[in-house]
Amino acid sequence: MSKTEGPASLSNLPESAKATRRDFIQGAVAVAGTLATTGVSSSSMAAQTPRKRPNLVFFLGEGQRADALSIAGHPLLKTPNHDRIGKEGVRFNNAFCTNALCAPARATALTGMYSRATGALSNEKSHVPLNADIPLFTELLRDAGYEVALLGKTHGRNGFEDRHWDYYFGHNDPGNNYANPFFKEGRNGIVGEQKQYYNVYPDDLTTDRALQWIDQKRGDKPFCILIWFVAPHEPFFRPRRHLDLYNGVPVAKPVTFDDDLKGYPGKPKSFIEAENKIGTTYSHVACGSLEGMAKDYYAGLVAVDENIGRVLDHLEKKKILDDTAILQTSDHGYFLGEWRMFDKRLMHEPSLRVPFMARYPARIKAGTVRDEMILDVDIAPTLLDLAGVPAPKHMHGKSILPLAASNDPNFRKEWYYEYYEWPNPEKVAPHRGIRTEQYKLIRYVLDPSEGELYDLKADPGERINLYGKPEHAALQSHLNQRLDALRSSIPDRQNL
Repeated sequence: MSKTEGPASLSNLPESAKATRRDFIQGAVAVAGTLATTGVSSSSMAAQTPRKRPNLVFFLGEGQRADALSIAGHPLLKTPNHDRIGKEGVRFNNAFCTNALCAPARATALTGMYSRATGALSNEKSHVPLNADIPLFTELLRDAGYEVALLGKTHGRNGFEDRHWDYYFGHNDPGNNYANPFFKEGRNGIVGEQKQYYNVYPDDLTTDRALQWIDQKRGDKPFCILIWFVAPHEPFFRPRRHLDLYNGVPVAKPVTFDDDLKGYPGKPKSFIEAENKIGTTYSHVACGSLEGMAKDYYAGLVAVDENIGRVLDHLEKKKILDDTAILQTSDHGYFLGEWRMFDKRLMHEPSLRVPFMARYPARIKAGTVRDEMILDVDIAPTLLDLAGVPAPKHMHGKSILPLAASNDPNFRKEWYYEYYEWPNPEKVAPHRGIRTEQYKLIRYVLDPSEGELYDLKADPGERINLYGKPEHAALQSHLNQRLDALRSSIPDRQNL
């Protein structure tokens, strides 16, 4: 089976789109400076030792915070199957999203590109496809002989159903009907009409279909399956088996939960006026109390963990677990009462941080833990690296596999964040920012005079805003310059 010469698939596109994709691939500019260093390393490609190409399983969580794992020390939540991936592979303590919102984050995961460059900036225009000239990493895998499948919460531009999937079972929806969910099903690049399924939890059904597809005969072809969960998205409904989970168990209140009663000390107006506040929202009735919301959120993640376990057990029974590379992460984090907030969007740590773990014994030593900063733009290059497929230069991320072999203090020193959607249901103002290993600068777009600046080593809870303080003027100026440089280095595509 020979690999294709070009980095992107043109064979499945209409003639009108072939030239634009070819132009995009050939003319794409590699992102410079700290965004770059994206080239595929010869060591990570492991070209010297031919090996059987692994199957790939990509679990994407929905709003799963980085600390929402028992392996991360959560005092209440138990996630043994998530934990297994981390214990038997590599786990990253500092993984982040670059736009904390569902649809743009999913486009980034599939393309390896920042929202600014894909044009998928927000949850708007969800039925407008990504431009055909932007390749998905799964298309590059198909060119290399993989069979590819996407199942679960797709929630991206047109649910990505216009792209060629060998199997598709998805819903292009922020949530779903948890009791009687809706899905579209398709095979060999053709997706059918939406159907409703009754009396079944959506993630259970997604996993059922995933196991059935894994069992299909495909000769010596490897497979890549994307299993994207919808729980615990609001309204946080639980499967029947967990309706009484956490009854009588107390939920600790975050230390900043009552900061609103103090006038949100140090926070700018754009932060204060956001309406993503627990207990006072008309459009989010599931967020009426911290205890109810948090317990429902955790129960949803227990169900997700069970379904991850079903997949791992199935692969093990088929004796292909160690021949399969597993990657688990989430589209974004979630506020669970910090500053009395729910949801995501804002460039603060609960919203930004995500879990990130990978298991593949042939290339990843069990029990590896790393502290380098990795991003959602690294997902696509990493999965391509696992398959032995070079990542195109237009991708903004880089494979994390070299970190599984040894730490690299220069892997990434700073990175760019931008949140675009306005207006939005929570009135979270658009903003952009830069995060380094020690500092974070946030600038609000609608009111350029407002901002936030934190020393994350001295103040990991982001409680002491240094923005505008004369003694930190030099630091603020430097970070502003770096933010502008990072932003200008990312090719800009309009919100098409």
